[in-house]
Amino acid sequence: MNPEERKKFNKQLMSLAVPLALQNFLTSLVGASDALMLGRLTQEAIAAVSLANQIAFVMSLFYGVAIVSASVLIAQYWGKKDYLNVRRFLGMAIRYALVIGIVFTLGAYFFAEQLIGLLTPEQELIRIGAGYLRIVCFSYVFTAVLRCFLMIMKVSGHAKMSVLISVVTVTVDMVADYFLIYGFGKIPALGANGSAYSTVVVEVIALTWCVIWAQRNADIRLGKDSLLYFSGAYERDLWKIIPGMITSSLAWGLSIPMHSFFLGHLGTDATAAASVATVAQSLIQGLTHGLSTGIGIMIGQLLGRNELDKAKEYGARSWKVALLSGLINVLLLCIAGPLVYVFYVLKPLAKKYLLQMLIFLAFYMVAFAYNTIITCGVFPAGGDSVYDGISVLIATWCFAIPLAFVACFVLHLPVMVVYVIMCLDEIVKVPFIKWRYNKYIWLKNLTEESTG
Repeated sequence: MNPEERKKFNKQLMSLAVPLALQNFLTSLVGASDALMLGRLTQEAIAAVSLANQIAFVMSLFYGVAIVSASVLIAQYWGKKDYLNVRRFLGMAIRYALVIGIVFTLGAYFFAEQLIGLLTPEQELIRIGAGYLRIVCFSYVFTAVLRCFLMIMKVSGHAKMSVLISVVTVTVDMVADYFLIYGFGKIPALGANGSAYSTVVVEVIALTWCVIWAQRNADIRLGKDSLLYFSGAYERDLWKIIPGMITSSLAWGLSIPMHSFFLGHLGTDATAAASVATVAQSLIQGLTHGLSTGIGIMIGQLLGRNELDKAKEYGARSWKVALLSGLINVLLLCIAGPLVYVFYVLKPLAKKYLLQMLIFLAFYMVAFAYNTIITCGVFPAGGDSVYDGISVLIATWCFAIPLAFVACFVLHLPVMVVYVIMCLDEIVKVPFIKWRYNKYIWLKNLTEESTG
């Protein structure tokens, strides 16, 4: 890549990645604000809400598959300026997200105690978590559909709008959390349930804003020709991508509740410490996700225009971006780690676990950057979603999870040993990424294969 092209790459990536990273950070902050506010309440409250939020996380794996799969095609059609098909695939994503949101809402409402009970035997955590879950589940449908609109904002170059929406929702969420969790004047202190109510409110506000924005944009405006449009050929195009995506998403995503399962059986101290470490981790990961999404959009649009050589150059440049992202993650962790350590009200043993977890995360976040930017950014841009699923199945479910299970329930090893073992999957995957990249399976124009 010559200096001029490199400058163009960096400028385009920054124009996408900076607002995307900021939007991801703010989105994470909306989710983390519950933990931030509850962090000054009780250790049991933050642990219970963390466990309850695993249900929403699992739901996001399913609607995320539909949205990300649709975004691969949408990015390529956007590159071709075929806006009718952009709207049609957006409509498909919304229909899938809507159904998934309804199913999880019903499950969470009617089986709250049973779901929390799968993650911990602690009765106090089950009581708090189930109460929170029965309220927050009413936000699920709004959240699922909202993510579809945030996706089209990124692809269409309106990431700044998603940032503005996130700024407002974060502000509203944290203010509502403060009043509803702790109470003020005649407003009763609702504790963990207060954070659930605030989540429902902010998701409704954000989705309403997005719908109004979309209907004012001619290229994105949904109508009967898109929202209700059905094509067997288009469904097949989408389902060429979905299997690899769902394998990857579920294989990785379901390991997170398994982590909660292990830690939940190691006690409240371990659960609370891991919950706080996850808050720091999720806030830092926004940059890597932003870079990954930006690179995916850039390469996807090039592939849609059949500029394969240029897409190949952009892919090669992505390796340096991944390394830089990993180093920045470590720096951010050095800043965020001490802040969360001081902020949260934890018992001495939980504080000790938290410090050790944060130190380990410094190594973890470098491996995470490589895996995310290449396997979740470069590869899916051309439809190569299979590798990520296979690598996660092997590294997570054939290596990290079985070893962690034995360490936890058979050998009864210390908490930190179990924690490190169950997080080794990201590190194990790194040596094999280059091998897959060099096959160039990802260098493909998917729109040429469409028969719709």
